[in-house]
Amino acid sequence: MKRIPRALALSALIPAAVGAVALSLVPGGIPTGPLREIILIDYRLPRGILAFLVGASLGASGVCFQGLFRNSLADPFVVGVSSGAALGAVISIVLGFESAFLGLAPATAMAFAGAAGAAVLAYGVARVRGRVPVTTLLLAGSAIGSFAGALVSILILLSSPRWSEVVTWLMGSMSHPDPWSRVKVVGPCLAVSAGVIAVHARDLNLILLGEESARQLGVDAERLKVFLLGAGALAAAGAVATCGMIGFVGLIVPHVCRRLVGPDHRLLLPVAMLAGGILLTVADVAARLVSPQLPIGAVTALCGAPFFVYILRQRSAKM
Repeated sequence: MKRIPRALALSALIPAAVGAVALSLVPGGIPTGPLREIILIDYRLPRGILAFLVGASLGASGVCFQGLFRNSLADPFVVGVSSGAALGAVISIVLGFESAFLGLAPATAMAFAGAAGAAVLAYGVARVRGRVPVTTLLLAGSAIGSFAGALVSILILLSSPRWSEVVTWLMGSMSHPDPWSRVKVVGPCLAVSAGVIAVHARDLNLILLGEESARQLGVDAERLKVFLLGAGALAAAGAVATCGMIGFVGLIVPHVCRRLVGPDHRLLLPVAMLAGGILLTVADVAARLVSPQLPIGAVTALCGAPFFVYILRQRSAKM
């Protein structure tokens, strides 16, 4: 596939990102007068911004983990972040927590704590004699994710009075009454995460050659893993904690962008962030047009799963 020049990719995606957020203001009948301004400024605009930031976070996290694990089919939830976040949120919902923490809704705060805890635990389990083999980290994340998922299933059985709230969160949704407060959570998480990944983009390029080759070129591989694991987990945690489980964006977008602009993470990172934000914003608009209650996670799964099968078929054909 022919590569797209850096300037062309960014010059096309930046206006497209602005257009996608603007598109989120349009659908549906809007009353006239003061109510119109309230709906646009207090709900639709922040919802569009939230969708873009969550998509960008999943794109950034996917780029980070696909580079770290040297696997183009890794996703942001590979170290158990999504299952940990789900466990935290479901505990909050089932137990009926009502007290906010640092201005965050209980489910958001607990989801964030669960995601961070899962990432830290996966790193701790995988660390042996001061080193963390990426294969061991993958397996540790998978085990922790499975364990957390089992606990979530048990809690769902115990949550019959609030079952619909739990399922809506697990399927991912942008329909929140407080989108601005959620923007204030995911925005800083994305800024910090993207900043860390960008600073280490050159080292991430070198790690693609293999850990030993990267060490010979001056890369502190173990230190790099800590920074990248933390950055990728932070971006994914911010996205999942604010809007629930949204699959395939962090898997498909970095994979496609890598084929279009190449593996250089200095370019791949901003391109995947913009593309992820555009994709999720447009998906949210589409979901809202079909039904205001349609979870955005269902839309991304319907679109992403067939594309994922196509990618697998393409990879198998080349073997």
